[in-house]
Amino acid sequence: MRARAWSRAEALLILREGSRYFLASAAALAVDVAVYVTLMRLAGVHYLLAAPMGFSCGLVTIYLLSARWAFAVRRYADRRVEFGLFAAIGLAGLALNQAVIHAGVAGLALSPEAAKLLSAMLVFCFNFAARKRMLFTRQGSRA
Repeated sequence: MRARAWSRAEALLILREGSRYFLASAAALAVDVAVYVTLMRLAGVHYLLAAPMGFSCGLVTIYLLSARWAFAVRRYADRRVEFGLFAAIGLAGLALNQAVIHAGVAGLALSPEAAKLLSAMLVFCFNFAARKRMLFTRQGSRA
């Protein structure tokens, strides 16, 4: 089956939402990394325990910014359902996050901070695509 090309309006919407999601993600990443580094360096928490704690704080931040500012369309009227699916995508992103951090530190001898930044780039792409497709498009839309 051949995919149809995006219209100019669809392309501009994706660009606008992608840009806004990027800024929202930057804010969420700042929260995530601040919690991660604070727990590791000041509280002595192991990096593989600090990572999901920071990630969870970032998850709440990105949900609020995504739902209120980044995306133009919301598929679900029930915000509990929406957040549940948003969090499920986040958990898949967390699994990817943990795998990349572990591989970066244990396999590539990166610092935990460098591994976290590598992970953030990969998880950003995964989360945007999944959330846009599953949560922030109209039912039946291909965008």
